[in-house]
Amino acid sequence: MTNTARMKINDVSPAAYQAVLGLEKYIRANVDGELLHLVKLRASIMNGCSFCVDMHSREGLADGMSSRKLFAVGAWREAPFFDERERAALDLTEEVTRLGDHGVSDEVWDNAVEHFGQEGVANLLMAIATINVWNRLSVSTRTQPPVE
Repeated sequence: MTNTARMKINDVSPAAYQAVLGLEKYIRANVDGELLHLVKLRASIMNGCSFCVDMHSREGLADGMSSRKLFAVGAWREAPFFDERERAALDLTEEVTRLGDHGVSDEVWDNAVEHFGQEGVANLLMAIATINVWNRLSVSTRTQPPVE
């Protein structure tokens, strides 16, 4: 497989890109920044999106997040760096990103609602859905992280 980018969505379909960007702006205003970095990074790892993994890990570091915490997102269940609220968000991220035959289990859903309330879960769902859109666009178009 080649790593040559196929297209830039923003150039080919700017209105569609702006629509997704509108969701992005909403979630940035309504989801805690550190939690959002964790959710975006976890979904991007799961989806194999090198562009987004690079971007969200660099953004997290730039925003002052612990490198140990960011590096541990791939093994968050075993890592001691995450509190119960973050674990609930990461669990929800995994189940929404995978969906599979069962969707989101009642246990994961109830735990997320306990930590975030209905509105917080709605905003997390929008964040998870949005990063999954970005991941699918980037992977499909072979968008690569900048080489510095």
